[in-house]
Amino acid sequence: MKTIGIVPARMAASRFPGKPLHPICGRPMLEHCYLRAKMYAGWDILAVATCDDEIKSFCEEKGFPVIMTADTHTRALDRVAEAATKCGIEVEDNDIVVCVQGDEPLLGPDVIEAVLAPFDDIDVNGTMLAVPIHDEETFLNPDMVKLVHDLNGNVLYTSRSPIPYMKTFDPDAGAKRVGGIFGFKWHFLKWFTETPESPLEKAEACDSNRICDNGFFQRIAPMTFRPYQSVDSIEDVARVEKAMPDDPLWGKY
Repeated sequence: MKTIGIVPARMAASRFPGKPLHPICGRPMLEHCYLRAKMYAGWDILAVATCDDEIKSFCEEKGFPVIMTADTHTRALDRVAEAATKCGIEVEDNDIVVCVQGDEPLLGPDVIEAVLAPFDDIDVNGTMLAVPIHDEETFLNPDMVKLVHDLNGNVLYTSRSPIPYMKTFDPDAGAKRVGGIFGFKWHFLKWFTETPESPLEKAEACDSNRICDNGFFQRIAPMTFRPYQSVDSIEDVARVEKAMPDDPLWGKY
């Protein structure tokens, strides 16, 4: 199986316009994401996918492979699917396409490995990074998509609400949020992008619920707890900049 990594990025993010090129510790966020993802040695190709000339120019300046996509995509996975068809290699049904969101500046090769590991089970067609929640602020934050899964690690539901229910937040209760790294066998990603939005997807504004609604599943890719902050709003930048100097990859790229 080939492993194709796509980093989707666009300047017109509704909650944080210009987010991909916003500086974090002196470097654009997209640069952190791409160079950290590149530390995983198993890619057949790793490329940025965008519809913006500004991002294209930045990638060309840095020497990052970049794929131009339509400007009509509102979901990252649609952009990733288009980019996979233009990546320069033939992508076959059981090859793995990994969506590496461009707003995960604390990612590392460990999370890429975690997202790929469940594919050792031939019944797994899709995976998602599951990040432990150890603080109540994250648990209650609607920008952070939470997930619940069954005993086999198959995702049952994702929500912006705090799930599972807790009368009082307990950091040891096993709550998890969705990290922005997703793996798909190519045939499953094609199915996903060709399938209409589902009722629970619309209700929760969580596109992974399209999979649950149609009777399929994603397998969680659990990661060991460490500081891991996504950037959904401008306020998140300060949190990342606080964590970055203590991150083990800082200074290695």
